[in-house]
Amino acid sequence: MYNNIFDSHAHYTDSCFDEDRDTLLADIHSNGVRYITLASSCVKDTIANSELSQRFDFIYAAAGLHPECANDCPDDYLDVVDRTIKANPKERAVGEIGLDYHYEGYDRDKQIKLFEEQLDYARQTDMPVIVHSRDATEDTLDILKKHKPRGVVHCFSGSAETAKEIIKLGMYIGFTGVLTFKNAKKALKALEEVPLERLLLETDCPYMAPVPFRGKRCDSSMIAYTAEKAAEIKGTDVQKLLDITCKNAMEFYSIK
Repeated sequence: MYNNIFDSHAHYTDSCFDEDRDTLLADIHSNGVRYITLASSCVKDTIANSELSQRFDFIYAAAGLHPECANDCPDDYLDVVDRTIKANPKERAVGEIGLDYHYEGYDRDKQIKLFEEQLDYARQTDMPVIVHSRDATEDTLDILKKHKPRGVVHCFSGSAETAKEIIKLGMYIGFTGVLTFKNAKKALKALEEVPLERLLLETDCPYMAPVPFRGKRCDSSMIAYTAEKAAEIKGTDVQKLLDITCKNAMEFYSIK
């Protein structure tokens, strides 16, 4: 069994875990999981993640507003993020924040405004950021080049060329179980361009379950399958890759 697994991006306050959340997390160490970071999507989620992180010593949290929530964003969202971060020492990043142009009906201008507001806040508070980008590569890169944050582009789905641009900015790139999918050629090519010292592993659970669990609820124990595929592509030992990505995530989230 593998150990030293750091799930750098998870959503355990999702309703998918309502029936067995505490039991699952209480036993997660038996599957080699050492740390988990909870990413937030909205104000309610930010508060819930903070509370959950304080109940488990191996769980940390990030506070922020996901671009999909931009249309329903309360005026005081940044005040809530700020209060949450200042009240809980286990808050270690701003996120997830970014741009998502996948569906019609999203206000792109508002997404950009909120993205830049949160990047400014992260700079002012010296926090790293967790960046979400879907079907918005050009705008995301332009904004990241403008702000130059410490951060990670999570659940990476871009090209190898985009990965190179992100690495040039000194950022990390996070990969999910998508690496194990049959149609993952683009993600695997991108992974080839990411130095091991800039690589993070994540589940984005309850989503993105790797093969052989694709389509089922994902949890942090399944990250081992992603690590196996990543190690194959990088030509290294699986446990060595897990050790490196754990070290990377600990440095990124300032965990000693």
